[in-house]
Amino acid sequence: MASLISTLARIAFGPPPELVCRRDVWQTGVVELRRRTHGRREAGAFLLGRHGKRREIVEFVFYDDVDPKALATGMVEIDGRRLGALWTHCRAAGLTVVADVHVHPLGYGQSESDQANPIIAEVGHIAVILPNFAAKATIPGGIGVHQYLGNRRWRDRSRERPNPFHVGWWPK
Repeated sequence: MASLISTLARIAFGPPPELVCRRDVWQTGVVELRRRTHGRREAGAFLLGRHGKRREIVEFVFYDDVDPKALATGMVEIDGRRLGALWTHCRAAGLTVVADVHVHPLGYGQSESDQANPIIAEVGHIAVILPNFAAKATIPGGIGVHQYLGNRRWRDRSRERPNPFHVGWWPK
């Protein structure tokens, strides 16, 4: 109930979120991320959706499904030659990569590797980081929300109120 009240208040008085995801889609994807970590390694996914008034996440495509060796070193490394299948899937489904998500063992801040190697090096791209291998905090307010500014520069939007990322119902 509190979530609905806060959503309605934001609709009435606050700026709309820039990135949204239905709660069931988010929870299903996060549970799968947590499973893929085996409680000891990073995991991640491309977040596919549509651009409209805002970016809407409708599907997770996991890094190790795109590149089976993506998680082999303990950190995310995707062979660019493996991305063709992802782009083919996006075209066929009428979707695009609207953000990405990955997990860290502890906090949700970006590592030097995250900052130097964006998964999608497009200005405005949003990278979400879930702490504790996605075992605890998994919704905005307790997760990292980082926006790419270009030239390996990022803006940490994790603590912005209201958060640019909203999980739950939002009007179209």
